[in-house]
Amino acid sequence: MTTTDKGPVVVATEADDVTADMVITELNRRDVPVVRFNPADIGESLTVSARFGAWPMPVAGKLRTRTRTADLPTVRAVYWRRPEWPSFPRLSSDDARFAAAQVRYGLGGILYALDSPLWVNHPLRVAAADYKPAQLVHAQQLGFKVPSTLVTNDPDEAREFVRSQGNTISKTLRWTAYTRDGVPMTGWTDQVTAEEIDDSVRVVPHLFQARVDKVADLRVLIVGRHTFAVRIDSGLLDWRKDYSALAYSVVRLPGRVGEALHAYLDRLELVSGSFDLAVDRAGDYWWLELNPNGQWGWLETETGLPMSTAFADLLIRGDSP
Repeated sequence: MTTTDKGPVVVATEADDVTADMVITELNRRDVPVVRFNPADIGESLTVSARFGAWPMPVAGKLRTRTRTADLPTVRAVYWRRPEWPSFPRLSSDDARFAAAQVRYGLGGILYALDSPLWVNHPLRVAAADYKPAQLVHAQQLGFKVPSTLVTNDPDEAREFVRSQGNTISKTLRWTAYTRDGVPMTGWTDQVTAEEIDDSVRVVPHLFQARVDKVADLRVLIVGRHTFAVRIDSGLLDWRKDYSALAYSVVRLPGRVGEALHAYLDRLELVSGSFDLAVDRAGDYWWLELNPNGQWGWLETETGLPMSTAFADLLIRGDSP
């Protein structure tokens, strides 16, 4: 059976996604049918219809874009990259909230009801994996060194923690897109002192963490059973601040570290994930975080590692790795 004899790979992502483009290019090169869509396009260039209860086929229906159609029961894999949900700006706030919920639970519910495709990764598994406090517990249980961490909205406890730790950083509990006075903002990992902590901490929980005395960062991408580890040398606390200052080298992880990362994904029922680790002066590996749907495209460009090929292999196979 050739790859074209099977059903399509469905790719859910935003309009501009270079990383998804790399995987789709590889799928196209192998003549694998691909249907790409963005949930935000529903009602304009996206239509979905599904019927239930016609045994023995639990779900029957189609997902259509302007140029492609996916027969839902034949979908072999869903690459859930960076989809955008509609916000319905032309509606009143109450109507928009209602409409957005119908899309999430209608379109999302139809896709979640499919029991045959491989998900990379399933949105419900991604949501469960995205909680940084829970990540710290899982990582420690799997043998990683975890920096001393406090999550609190108590400014007194935060100041006490910072004083007791010495070098301390703060970072967001979850990256969230937002603007201030029309200017896009982002949250970096930054050094923090006890004197900088004021009563505004009470508004929401904050994450404070002992700073790792690192010599380098590692970004580790796992795709199925493939592991790609890249050392990032920069001298920066947060290497994302200046990509021009980064130097990359492909490294091989110690067996126990690689096994622990695969075990982490298995525990959370994920088939792929991007891990951030730090290496200290003693050569020990420290857990920083997991992004279950992290960026990796620029790393393939910088290192030549066959990451998009690994994703294509996984999606084409369409079963558990």
